[in-house]
Order: sequence, then C-alpha cells, then structure tokens
Amino acid sequence: MSKTKNTSLQKLDPLVPLSTRLPRRINNPLHHHHQYLQMNFSWIDWTVLIGTLLIIIAYGIYKSRTSKNLEGYFLGDRQMPWGLVLLSVMGTQASAVTFLTVPGQAYTDGMRFVQYYFGLPIAMVILCMTLVPIFHRLKVFTAYEYLENRFDLKTRTFTSALFLLSRGLSTGISVIAPSIVLHSLLGWDYYITNIAMGGLLIVYTTTGGAKAVAYTQQLQFIIIYAAMFTACWFAVHKLPEGIGVMDALHIGGKSGKMNVITTGFENGSFNWKDRFNIWSGLLGGLFLALSYFGTDQSQVGRYLTAKSENESKLGLLMNGLVKVPLQFFILLIGVFLFTFYQFYKAPVFFNPVQETIVKASPYAAEYDKQAQRYDAIQGEKRETAISLAKAIKEKNAQKEETLQQQFYQQEKQAAIVKDSAKTWVVKANPGTDANDTNYIFLRFVGDFLPTGLVGLIIAIIFLAAWGSIAAALNSLASCTMIDFHKKFSKKELTPQQEYNWSKGYTVAWGIFSVVIALVHL
Repeated sequence: MSKTKNTSLQKLDPLVPLSTRLPRRINNPLHHHHQYLQMNFSWIDWTVLIGTLLIIIAYGIYKSRTSKNLEGYFLGDRQMPWGLVLLSVMGTQASAVTFLTVPGQAYTDGMRFVQYYFGLPIAMVILCMTLVPIFHRLKVFTAYEYLENRFDLKTRTFTSALFLLSRGLSTGISVIAPSIVLHSLLGWDYYITNIAMGGLLIVYTTTGGAKAVAYTQQLQFIIIYAAMFTACWFAVHKLPEGIGVMDALHIGGKSGKMNVITTGFENGSFNWKDRFNIWSGLLGGLFLALSYFGTDQSQVGRYLTAKSENESKLGLLMNGLVKVPLQFFILLIGVFLFTFYQFYKAPVFFNPVQETIVKASPYAAEYDKQAQRYDAIQGEKRETAISLAKAIKEKNAQKEETLQQQFYQQEKQAAIVKDSAKTWVVKANPGTDANDTNYIFLRFVGDFLPTGLVGLIIAIIFLAAWGSIAAALNSLASCTMIDFHKKFSKKELTPQQEYNWSKGYTVAWGIFSVVIALVHL
C-alpha cells in the first residue's frame, strides 16, 4: 500500500503535551449557524460527562493535603511512589488531541508511527544515569537551578524565562484544542467551553498543587484508557458475524496497516522524506525525549516528587517500557476502525463541519457525485473484504493473494475519489485544511457508539487536556516562584507566605492560558 503523506500526526509532536496542528476554526458564513454533526448527546451523556469531571475535581481536592510550604506545594513533600510518578509523567506527556487523532493516523498511514517512540526507553536510561542523580543530589525545585551551579545566574534566568514564555503560550493552545473539537462535534461555544474548562482546572490545580495533579492524573489515566478500550471493543463487536479480532487484524495487515517496523528504504534507496521509520524513531525520538524529559520543567517537576532517587528512576524507566505498548494499542484502534469501515459506510470526508459547508455551497452537486462514487467503491470493497476474510480462514493462499490485489486496487480507486472530493471541500471553504484524519475516531464515536459512552468519550477530551495543562500550570508557577520571585525579591517570606504566593502564581498562569486561548480564537 502507498504511504499516506502529509498526515496530521506528522506535524504533531507526540512527546510534547500539545498539538501543533489543530482542527481549524471554520472561516465561512455558515460558521455561526451551528450546522454540525449532531451526536446523540442525551441527558445520560450529560450525566456521565458532568459526573466524571466532578469526580476528578473532588478527588484532586481530597488528595491535596500537603505541607503548606514550597516543597509541599510544588513537590508533594517528595513522597510520591514510583507508580504515581509513572502515571503523572505519562499523563503530562499525553494530550486530548493525541488520544483522539492517533487512531486516525493508523487508519490512514498504518502503525509505523509507533516507531517514533522507540528512542524513548533509551532516553530514559540515559537520564537515569545522568540528570536524575544530579537533580536529587542538589535537591532542586526546578531543572534550571542546576544551570546556576553549572554556569551562572544569567544562564539560569534566561533559560527559565524561555521556558515560561514557550510553555505559557503553548498551554494556551492546549486549552483551545478541546474547545475546537467540541465546537465541531456539538456546536458548543468556544468561549464558554474555554472558560468553563480552564476555570474547573484552575480550581483543583491551585488547591492541591503537585500532589493534586499527580493523583488526578492517575484517575484520569484509568478513565481514559478504559473508555478507549471500550470504544475499540465496540468497533470489533459491530463487525459482521463471522469476522473476529484476528480477521480484523488480517484484513488490516493485508491492507498495509500493520506496518509496525519500516526501514525507510524504497526501491533500493533511502527515502529521506519518510518521517516515520526505525531510524528516525531511534535517533529523533531519542533526542526529543532527552530534551523533553531532561530539560522541560513540566516533566522534571513530575519525577522530582518521588520519595527517592531510585523511585524517580523506576518511574522513568517504566515510562520508557510502558509507553510504547500503550501507543501501540491506541494505534491499533485505528486499524480496527479501518477494518470496521470496510463493512460499514464510511463518509468520503470525515470532518462533519466541512462536509456541512460544502453541501450548502455551489459545489454541492460535484461533491455529492464524488460521494456516490466513493459509496459504490466502498460497496465493492465490502464484498472483497468478506471474501478475503473467508479465504484467510480457509488458508487458501492463491485466492487470498488475488483478493488482496483486488482490494489494493479498490483502495487506490477510493483514494483517488476521496482526493477529488477534497478539492470541492477546499473550493467551498478556501484555506481550509483538506486533511480529515483528526476526525476519523470522533466521527465513529458520533455515528456508532451508544448513549452514555459518547459522554465518556467527550469526558476524555477534557481529562486528557487537564492532565497536561495542570502539570504545565504547576511547573510555570514553580519556575516563577523559585527562579524569579525568591531569587530576586529582597523581602524575606515565611513558608506560609511562599505557599500563598505559589497558589497566586498558579491562578495567574491559569488565567493567562485561558486568555491566550480566547485571543487565539
């Protein structure tokens, strides 16, 4: 199968807790008419959504009891076990956009994106041998305190300021990402969603500091993966009778979606434009992880909360081991979705907002024509997929090869028609993003998942965003307090005053992030 180029995740840094490529806001007269994909969002979904969020907030506040000083607020009194450090590190690393768009990456481009994480375990070993012992020996609060010991105060201050500027702005983008998704799916107002999400997040982050962040990330992690697993189960459960998990994997494999390891070599030469292969994963992923986990306070602050140096090391090492299979699972959902849509009608364009716009434009007839052609090819593919699954079960290698080639040709035809449909989408709304990969999983959720589970998936959007944003706010406040306030203020503060100032800085950075999100709109 040919590799899909310019996929959305190719511009998404998987180790940084924000997406640099978000679903775009709609630039068109229909923008305020609220013509969106209307999910079956019933009172049960509202109950699940609100109940889940309230549980997270209450749990964070309940677990927020710490010493009312800087060590208690920013480092949880350095009493976190390695398991909590692990979940906190992973919760900070992920974002809502990551969970919701990675399945679409596998749907379009296969599993090879997982190679981008292959350098992560090596990076964790290196950090455990180098920076982690230094940070614990010096008893630092921020990663940048070490720079003053190694170089001078100017270097520390400049580096910390760069972190505050870059992470402060990027956290604002992280706030807006879920709002854009929810606006596209449910027509929720950008501004109200941003303020509500940011306000609720600030409550427990400010109240409990690092301890509340760590414990809520633990619960968020469990809920997120449970919901994703359930959605995956529904995709497999709804397959036609006689098509099981192994059949779905075989069909995905025969379609080139199980390309976990790729070398980057094509036709005897190395393709330097191929961003996802074993070499870019080992080398690029290694140095990206070293910079992120070794120098970014949002991550350094997570493992400095550990009981001891060994607990920090164990949390990081387990992160290196666990992250790869978990990322593999999220991508595998995309493979199951691909197989699912071989038996169920798939839209020619998954972004429901843009689809609504083009259908209301002068190009509606041309778009509908391509959609009908796409449906016809999908019907042919469906018959081929059923025959292919049967041939695989019968272990009829010759028939299997013939059907695989037939399926491949039908896939190429479908891709051509889909590209043609995209041209009308762009013409109907010039400047829009013609890539609908980000919406594949969400469209499946809206079209096929039952009442209640839709509310849980929407809760994921909030929870995954909260995990990374809460850690960012805590790290921004710690750098502001430790690297600037305490360093340059001539007034002596009591531990209680330092604690109060730290909470104030957390609120200030939370408001700043929400404002950045609102301005970005």
